[in-house]
Amino acid sequence: MAYAVLAGLTPEFGLYTSFTGAVLYWIFGTSKDIVIGQKTTAVGSLLVGQVINRVKDSGGPGYKNEEIAHTLSLLCGIVLFFFGLLRLGWIIEFIPYIPINAFVTAASITIMSTQLPTTLGITGINNQEPPYRVIINTLKALPKAKLDSAIGLSSIALLFAIKGFCSHMESRQPTHKRAWSFASSLRLSFTMLLFTLISRLVHGQGEILEPKFRIVGNIERGFQKVGVPRVDMQLLRLILPELPAVAIILIIEHIAIAKAMGRLFNYSINPSQEIAALGGANLLSPFVGGYVCTGSFGASAVLSKAGVRTPLAGLFSAGMLILALYLLTGVFRYIPKAALSGLIIHAVCSLITPPKNLYKYWQFSPLELLIWVACVAMAIFQSLDHSIYLGVGLSLALLLIRIARSNGGFVGVARSRRAPREGEDISSRLANDLITTKDVFLPFNRQDSSNPAVLLDTPYPGVFVYRLHDSYNYINQALHMDILQSYLMENTQRTSKEQLEHESDRLWNDAGPRDKLLSENLPYLRALVLDFSAVNNIDVTSIQGLIDLRNVLDRYAAPDTVEWHFANVRNRWTRKALASAGFGYPTSQNPEAVAKWKPIYSIAPVSDVATSAPDRHSRLSFAPSSGEDSQSTAASSRPPTVHGNGSGAATISAVDRPFFHLDLHDAVDAAVRDARHKDVTGSI
Repeated sequence: MAYAVLAGLTPEFGLYTSFTGAVLYWIFGTSKDIVIGQKTTAVGSLLVGQVINRVKDSGGPGYKNEEIAHTLSLLCGIVLFFFGLLRLGWIIEFIPYIPINAFVTAASITIMSTQLPTTLGITGINNQEPPYRVIINTLKALPKAKLDSAIGLSSIALLFAIKGFCSHMESRQPTHKRAWSFASSLRLSFTMLLFTLISRLVHGQGEILEPKFRIVGNIERGFQKVGVPRVDMQLLRLILPELPAVAIILIIEHIAIAKAMGRLFNYSINPSQEIAALGGANLLSPFVGGYVCTGSFGASAVLSKAGVRTPLAGLFSAGMLILALYLLTGVFRYIPKAALSGLIIHAVCSLITPPKNLYKYWQFSPLELLIWVACVAMAIFQSLDHSIYLGVGLSLALLLIRIARSNGGFVGVARSRRAPREGEDISSRLANDLITTKDVFLPFNRQDSSNPAVLLDTPYPGVFVYRLHDSYNYINQALHMDILQSYLMENTQRTSKEQLEHESDRLWNDAGPRDKLLSENLPYLRALVLDFSAVNNIDVTSIQGLIDLRNVLDRYAAPDTVEWHFANVRNRWTRKALASAGFGYPTSQNPEAVAKWKPIYSIAPVSDVATSAPDRHSRLSFAPSSGEDSQSTAASSRPPTVHGNGSGAATISAVDRPFFHLDLHDAVDAAVRDARHKDVTGSI
């Protein structure tokens, strides 16, 4: 009833809304603890109130508050129900945690600011203004406070006192922790019963002509608003701009509560089915007189502590609500409005993010903490819906910036071996066998967690290894290509001298040849090894960037060509795209060089069934050089096949793309072998 008042409706609408979720959720829901609508949430109710006021301010003054609320619920129900049926629950993962957390904090501050005048008995305050204006106006009107302030402030103090006492007793008496926790969950009902009793004693029976303080007043008995909601096209057009923010918040709040309950009691929920259940509840709500509803953390916690085992518990809750609507409406009329406002303020105080959590955000990601601050500030000085849009927009912008600037780095080789701790006995043969030596690849810029004193070296002069730290796509391909081109040309020399007829033929942006002495000490560019362990998918733009760089490097290394070795290309479509672009095999135009090239393959044991079936893993697609017959070329380059004990060995990857390697060690080894062969034989 308190949240219905927050939404700009009369208290009975809160009871109608509570009924729909309780009676319908158990049919679709996947959580035994979640409660839809039994206690409509403060954030959702606040958004409904804002939508009602905006519709009236934008040309819909003739519509009643309940008509606007019913239409909003109907639209939300339709959208959410089909959203769930189409299994689109995964889309909510695009909304990060920080904007949600900031929105909840900002909504709590906004709710407290709107309830503060009612708690103090101050009238004439427009609580639909931005929170900072409401707080300032309330402080200016403090001399106008009435007797309601005594009820409102004392109800808040009592609620916090009961909560603090029960928490203290939980720590003092661990064996009775569940009992004290249950008692704490009843503090809201106890407080409202206490102040309702006080109000009843103050005003007595009969008609109340001049109440001592503001009370709820008469509440219609039973379901007086049952019926088909009226759909008006003009009203739909006025509500549609407000629909996205409301729908997003309903989904986020419900899924967050359902997941929290699932983690607490060790079960999983289906987000799409939960959204369908939420949509069904919102579709039914306007037909019985309710408005938008979603899951409630407080009501869900109380339900779980009661020991429920299945979602059918909601049906019993719906039965209790029917009894309340038909038997207790005479009692509800005495509830003080200040006590209801105090209850709301107490309920939302726990939703504000504490400073210790903000400090953790600063440790985790300082930029996201700034987004959190911007969202809260936007809500306080503007509005809640602008806050959630700003948070999601800034988070997506940060994600795109991180992707766009996620460069890679050149890595070097360090000789590593595993050694026992100092003082540990290594005399046994077993201990010595466990000490292994291997090559590890560490970044030259040492921007990782490795020891900066470890000595690094290139795998071989003219062979460079580049590791992509994140995805490779059209957003960051230009950055990667610039890093590769500048670094390779700064650390190598041309294979042959430039052939310029006149110096004036040089491009205007070409700085010209470097110092001759410095250039002669640099190696020729032989091979580039790309570590694609962090890359899953690539696009046309990123492929074109590799092609353009390959052409530039081939001109730079002419008449030789640069070998491109790829390591850890796991995605078959990425491998296919690279192969279609001409990567994966030598591109030298010199037939003699190709004829002398000896590929190395990775093989593994296979069954006889697998080896008997011919496939592309047992063929080589390169044409033989002049003077050689095709049979000798294929025989010399085909990987060996070993048979014995009913099994054989075959290549793990296709032999027609030998520059696609299983891991970085294989790629570097192949590149070094080819570069050393060129240097020894002098072949290009």
